[in-house]
Amino acid sequence: MAVKVHPDCRYTKSHEWVRMEGEHAYAGITDYAQTQLSDIVYVELPEPGDSFSQGEIYAVVESVKAASDCYLPVAGEIVEINEELEDTPDLVNQDCYGEGWFVRILVEDPDEVEDLMDAEEYRQFAEEAEEEGAH
Repeated sequence: MAVKVHPDCRYTKSHEWVRMEGEHAYAGITDYAQTQLSDIVYVELPEPGDSFSQGEIYAVVESVKAASDCYLPVAGEIVEINEELEDTPDLVNQDCYGEGWFVRILVEDPDEVEDLMDAEEYRQFAEEAEEEGAH
């Protein structure tokens, strides 16, 4: 199965994405992550105004299979959450890089974004993880 990536995003090894838009960034989980979780039934998001360090747990995703922590790809303050996910958490399954975003962040250090994997690096990383999981 081909791993879907978005060319404008940067990625973490824990399968989160971040996309810069000016001084803000949107973040969520990758297509690979939502595929592994299968049907997402609940997303627990932080409150606007909360601040997190890079790599800190900021959200929890629950699926029919498991609950999974989500780690913020870059340090910053949450300025907006995707309230649509309260009523329709399966938006993450349908469109994880678009309608299924989790939070908008005021990024503390834009250099952190540059240190993350680009789309092609992440595609290779996720395909290797997928192959290992199939064995």
